[in-house]
Amino acid sequence: MTKKILVIGDTCLDRFVYCHVDRLAPDLPVPVLRVIRETENPGMAKNVERNVRAIYTHCSLVTNTGWKSLTKTRYVHESSNHTFLRVDTDPPVTRINVRKLPLKAYDIIAISDYDKGFLTDADIEYICGHHDTVFIDTKKVLGPWVRQAAFIKINGAEYEHSKRAITPALAKKIICTKGSLGAEYQGEHYPVKKVEVRDLTGAGDSFFAALIVRYAEAGDIHDAIRFANECASEVVAHQGVSLIKRPKLVHG
Repeated sequence: MTKKILVIGDTCLDRFVYCHVDRLAPDLPVPVLRVIRETENPGMAKNVERNVRAIYTHCSLVTNTGWKSLTKTRYVHESSNHTFLRVDTDPPVTRINVRKLPLKAYDIIAISDYDKGFLTDADIEYICGHHDTVFIDTKKVLGPWVRQAAFIKINGAEYEHSKRAITPALAKKIICTKGSLGAEYQGEHYPVKKVEVRDLTGAGDSFFAALIVRYAEAGDIHDAIRFANECASEVVAHQGVSLIKRPKLVHG
């Protein structure tokens, strides 16, 4: 039976303004950007959902209303893909009432928490305490409120920020992504193929989405990590935010 996935988390609008640079400003030591084109797409939790849906059918999303007013605008050099500047708007985000969510209607809960106020520590603790299979990807410093999660995906920098709070029991739940070095889980290293990296934007969301999908299909976290590595490697080879594709040798 196909398992149902519920993604819970905050969403923003990712906007990319691609530019050419011909000269420096005469009055300031800054480049003069000439806008060539603009693109935009849903980011954060909705980017996780979009990536899940790119290769899997049964996925729902609970996120903040009015998410298009929460923006991340990046000014990017068209030819080199170098980002000159990021401008954020951070209006207040209304907190969700997690006690009204039909958690038991889903087989897997995926928390994509960018720490914008949509979910509190207590909310995440409640979700983990009321469902057996919760995956967490959070920008918060970890604490005892994640102790009942099934798996916690964080990157190397996030791991360092949370290091003091990571108990031996918590460490067993952590999948730590390390960019070109792959990922680690319970002392095992999962290497990633070498690719020319064009853009890391959304790479963590892509890894998280692929991890959830493969676990839903196979129920094997080791297989899921390898699958997520392969999917994320493909995504970072493209400019901007792109969606994952199913590797040819892996079938659901």
